[in-house]
Amino acid sequence: MNPDEAPRIQTVRELGLSLRGLDDIHTLIGAAYGLDGLILTEADLSPEFLDLKTGLAGEAFQKFTNYRLRVALVLPDFTAHGERFAELAHEHSFHPLIRFVHNEEEAWAWLSS
Repeated sequence: MNPDEAPRIQTVRELGLSLRGLDDIHTLIGAAYGLDGLILTEADLSPEFLDLKTGLAGEAFQKFTNYRLRVALVLPDFTAHGERFAELAHEHSFHPLIRFVHNEEEAWAWLSS
């Protein structure tokens, strides 16, 4: 990000996309090309993403990291999806590329920094 320019951040909703399955990961990465950050809300995510046993979240996180895409996941209640999901959110509290936040304002603030 050029310090003289405003960061280019978009929500998945603004891109007209969602993350429902493996094929959506590459679509999101392609759509986010050139952005400084991407915001995913709970409404953008499938139940499979929120169920860590499926591996969808892990696959998405690996791809986002490989492509150096900063992603904020907006989930008001990390514990709503289980103890392990809450632990994952906590583990990412200082991750340089993937963060869990409670609202879109936090997402914009982190991605803009």
